[in-house]
Amino acid sequence: MANLNDYIPIVGQPIIDDLKLIAERLHGKVIRNINSTAVGGGVAEILTRMIPFLKELGVDARWDVIKGGEKFFAVTKKFHNALHGKAENITEDDLQIFMQTSQSNIAELDISGDIVFVHDPQPIALIAKKAANKWIWRCHVDVSDPQQKVWDLLMEFIPRYDAAVFSAPAFSRPLPVRQFLISPSIDPLSDKNKELPQEVIKAVLEKYEIPRDKPVITQVSRFDRLKDPVGVIEVYKRVKKYIDCRLVLAGGTASDDPESVEVLAEVRERAGKDKDIHILLLPQNDIDVNALQRSSDVILQKSLREGFGLTVSEALWKAKPVVASHVGGIPLQIKNKYSGLLCRSIDGAAFAVKQLLNNPEYARKLGENGKEHIKNNFLLTRHLKEYLLLFLSLYHLEDVVYL
Repeated sequence: MANLNDYIPIVGQPIIDDLKLIAERLHGKVIRNINSTAVGGGVAEILTRMIPFLKELGVDARWDVIKGGEKFFAVTKKFHNALHGKAENITEDDLQIFMQTSQSNIAELDISGDIVFVHDPQPIALIAKKAANKWIWRCHVDVSDPQQKVWDLLMEFIPRYDAAVFSAPAFSRPLPVRQFLISPSIDPLSDKNKELPQEVIKAVLEKYEIPRDKPVITQVSRFDRLKDPVGVIEVYKRVKKYIDCRLVLAGGTASDDPESVEVLAEVRERAGKDKDIHILLLPQNDIDVNALQRSSDVILQKSLREGFGLTVSEALWKAKPVVASHVGGIPLQIKNKYSGLLCRSIDGAAFAVKQLLNNPEYARKLGENGKEHIKNNFLLTRHLKEYLLLFLSLYHLEDVVYL
């Protein structure tokens, strides 16, 4: 794995020096991160990269995962959808399952540390174990228009935290605690984002039997209804009427997302026997994801709702033209017609894809602009700095820096 000095050619020496200077002021502090899964999904991916770098900076960063059975994660998936504004039937049994599992985790989990950093709704009730330490709730989802019943449940816990963190300004809610804006990030030197030799890219395409005889449109996302993979197929079908192309739908599952198997079945049914649609259920193989994105002509992210959508940053970092929905944190990553194209419908997405495939020079320019935007705003080093400043702000209220 890379160390921080490896990032100097990308971000510059002063950025790394700043990180080291800020981290010195956290010497001796224990930062305990808690979320719902160790693999799958953006939170686990970010923590996998973030924890080692915090330790390299001398910060005692730790990471624990709550326990939960199938019923618990089915309930929290409903919560996730409801927070994104989807109509869900949240029953009293659901609430009881959530609280029972939460009580078990409260009893069993070690929640010692100077700062407890809780990620998303699944572990939010752990705040009941708060002592004299500092607690932060990090919300990675779009809560701009949540189902009120679920939001009311979260509000039983959020006021007990010392601070809340959101990914985009639109997600902010009226709260009695301090709020911070910290967008997620990508690691440019991870297996998913680093430069790849052409022979590696070629080998991955051969592995999945994807010919390069025609333009390739790709969406990389978990098989989740909010990522709208069935809608992606509809976009492809509209484009296919005018431009012969292929579609790659690549994604995986997560232990805290029981819906993914159902969604994958729906996608396969809608694709039918079209040999130009390649549906790939990928294990945690970041090199393959990297190669698939780099070999694509256009990257799609047709989410219906989105917390942030790091697959957009990943694609833009590879200087790829991206067509994405105008939802969640995606507009922070894409300035329409400058660093990508934003859409609001299947027809709009299809029109944008056709525009890019018919004008490769325009597509190339959008990709170049997008890469520069990601370099300046959404790399791991910026994210690290803002987390370090957040931690410090809890101890220096008179000098608080709002991020």
